[in-house]
Amino acid sequence: MSGKGAKRGPGEARPSVQLQDLADSVEDELLVVDGEYRIRLANSAVRAASAQVGASPAGLLCYEALHQRDRPCGPPLWECPVPHVLRSGEASTGVYQIHVRGSDRYVKLTMYPLRDSSGAIQALVELRKDVTAERELETQILRRHHQLRTLSRISSAVSGLHDLDATLRIALDSVLEVVNGAVGGILLLDEDTHMLSYRIQRGLSARHSEEMRMSIGEGIAGRVAETGESILLDDVSQDTRAIRPDLLSANGIRGLVSIPLKVKDRVVGVMNVASNVAGTFGADDVSLLNSIGDYLGTTIEQTRLYERLAKAGERYQALLQHALKAQEDERKRIARELHDETSQAITSLTLSLQAMIGMAEIKGIEDEELIDMLRKTQSQAVYAGNEIVKLMKELRPTLLDELGMYAAIHRYAKDTLQAQGIEVDAEFMGTDELLPMEVEVTLFRVAQGAIGNILEHSDAKHATINLDCSDRECSLHIQDDGKGFDVGKLTRVESSGRGAGLFTMKERVKLVGGECKVESDLGRGT
Repeated sequence: MSGKGAKRGPGEARPSVQLQDLADSVEDELLVVDGEYRIRLANSAVRAASAQVGASPAGLLCYEALHQRDRPCGPPLWECPVPHVLRSGEASTGVYQIHVRGSDRYVKLTMYPLRDSSGAIQALVELRKDVTAERELETQILRRHHQLRTLSRISSAVSGLHDLDATLRIALDSVLEVVNGAVGGILLLDEDTHMLSYRIQRGLSARHSEEMRMSIGEGIAGRVAETGESILLDDVSQDTRAIRPDLLSANGIRGLVSIPLKVKDRVVGVMNVASNVAGTFGADDVSLLNSIGDYLGTTIEQTRLYERLAKAGERYQALLQHALKAQEDERKRIARELHDETSQAITSLTLSLQAMIGMAEIKGIEDEELIDMLRKTQSQAVYAGNEIVKLMKELRPTLLDELGMYAAIHRYAKDTLQAQGIEVDAEFMGTDELLPMEVEVTLFRVAQGAIGNILEHSDAKHATINLDCSDRECSLHIQDDGKGFDVGKLTRVESSGRGAGLFTMKERVKLVGGECKVESDLGRGT
């Protein structure tokens, strides 16, 4: 335009060399148009982007030169800002999507009025900046934000759930809502049979969910499970990999996304999301569902581990309950045998020895050594009989059967502690009604264990026992003023057996639906 021999279009005004050079130094597209949409000046960026690459569009109508239109730009392309700027006299800025050389791009267009010395608008400066990259980045950020928000929503919904079906049901409902899916289901992979089958479904017929079973590599879901890669189909009814097309047709399934549910690189299931309209889902949906699939795979694995742990806990509780019951039965058997056989035999021995001493005295036997030996033997038999009685009470106090738990606890505490100089205060409230036998036995055994610990370890002078029962619960509280111990150090049963008593107490209480807590401070009792 400014060099020697430059050609000018009709009505083109010769710009100054300095103005053209200044315009060419601008990196973005810059042009000057008049009120008739005719280009008065265009910088090198405009010339490079015009339909006739390298040629100057100056003198041409902007909508013809830049957009190959026969009229000013308007909807649905975009609304040309020229009339607005001419009418308002104010600058205008907007971002528009335009089609250039076979691809869409986003342009930030800013237009300023150029005025003469009298203030009249003579032309308009149009500055165009390609913001396609920024818009794509913004779209990616929004997409990631949407994915994170969806994952957060699903995470919050299933947080704290340990029931696999409930977890999958909430997750599937959330996914269908997010991607506007009409039909969906989650198939889990059986680790033993290596078969996929529906665990949860929405919108499928009962026949579909019950009969649709496939091995790894079979059908679309089987292929996803085999490769660990998602499959997006605009119309699954046209895909030869689909199995049971009759069921797909019966449910009206067209658009389909099949996503692997993975833990690290291991597939544990497949999630199918479908629509009754072909081409419903796109790449963005696949990206979102893949993120959800990775999260769900981990959630499935964690829930399964929790279920296994819970079942193991149930088995442990059942075995422990069986062991404690067997122990209690064995205690009763031994106590009964001691009472029926051993105790009676010792009693008979004691009476026989007493009779022998009496006969020796009647017959005038003066062997003092023999008489003294008989008396010592008789005394030892009496002692053994008393010890047998104490042992029977340890194993199965007769008071527990005859007078009930409260009297049995009170009597046991007095006989055990007061005999050793430890004062005992006991208070029982709300104990008129009988409790279930397993609860009474548990409370007695806990009291028995605690009293034994006071006797052996506490160096206490005083102990209190309080039992308060209502319609809803029983609370047993046992306290001593002894030396105490550090409960925090007692975290397991040691090889020496230390801690076994407290562990057994807690487990006994747990088995009958209660809880047991031990508090102690050094020098301040337990």
